Amino acid sequence: MNDQAILDALTAHWQASAAGDLETEHQIYAEDAICDYPQSGERILGRANLQALRGAHPARPSGFDVRRMQGNGDLWITEYTITYNDRDALTVSIMAFRNGKVVHETQYFSEPFDAPAWRSQWVQKMS
Repeated sequence: MNDQAILDALTAHWQASAAGDLETEHQIYAEDAICDYPQSGERILGRANLQALRGAHPARPSGFDVRRMQGNGDLWITEYTITYNDRDALTVSIMAFRNGKVVHETQYFSEPFDAPAWRSQWVQKMS
């Protein structure tokens, strides 16, 4: 699978995630895919378990904004913001592909924080 085909598959995946379309969202994963959440120490084994876990989430996202997708070959990274219960989670997804399907995904979630005033002379505010 070439890079454009993977980028197209990722775009469809994230659009389905934002829309709550669990079937389309999980088509990108291999049956034996692994998904890691390092911050909570959890590993989800298999596409069926990943889809079931996400389908059972008690909240639906009220916002979903992909900031950047970048990669080539079998390794792709997506940065996005997902909003649950009026709280943003800045998220990074690292996906490893094999034969056009995700075989391993690692997701990192972080809450935004206010920048400290002491470093304002060296930085710009991002939009």
